[in-house]
Amino acid sequence: MDKRFAIFDMDGTLVDSMVYWKHLATEFLESKGVQTISTGILERIKPMTMTESAALFIEEYGFRDTAERIAAEMNTMMDEHYRKDIPLKQGVPAYLEALHKKGVVMCVASATAEELMAACLTRLGVAHYFSFLLSCETVGTGKNHPDVYLEAAKRLAAQPEDIAVFEDALYAANTAKQADFYTVAVRDDSNQPHWENLTALADEVILDWQTAAQAL
Repeated sequence: MDKRFAIFDMDGTLVDSMVYWKHLATEFLESKGVQTISTGILERIKPMTMTESAALFIEEYGFRDTAERIAAEMNTMMDEHYRKDIPLKQGVPAYLEALHKKGVVMCVASATAEELMAACLTRLGVAHYFSFLLSCETVGTGKNHPDVYLEAAKRLAAQPEDIAVFEDALYAANTAKQADFYTVAVRDDSNQPHWENLTALADEVILDWQTAAQAL
């Protein structure tokens, strides 16, 4: 990678958190007494922000609460994991250090709330590599829209074609690609069903961070 700027996704890209997120909706709905949860609902929320997911739950299950309060409750359920036990993916510190030495300006753009991102990345000792952390919640749309990437580009004072976007999710990588960003596909257990399509889309592929760091 020879770009001067980089936008990193966090969950499934920098940290091994997808298993926690995979079970969050189920954990929340079961806590509210929902006994039958359709796979369709779980698929629909994948590209959504927490607040968008909460709004869908209100529509589908008739919860008498606001989307904002439900989103806050789900964030609280994830908070302990981010603060205590979600790990970095192996090789991430070496890769970030290599980019830092090259003078690459980096940030994180994630569907995860900024407070949770900060807590997790600070605990893991890599928060100092990033100029800022930006949540889809802040811009109001998920990564099926380019808003979060465009806002990050604005804050980086750079054009999309000069920025590398690191993503593990096909839909997010496709959004970045369509918005003219240089797109890097990152391997994760969760993206195996879409890996062939993701690698075909991407400008660059990372199978593991340690090997990628050595190649820089």
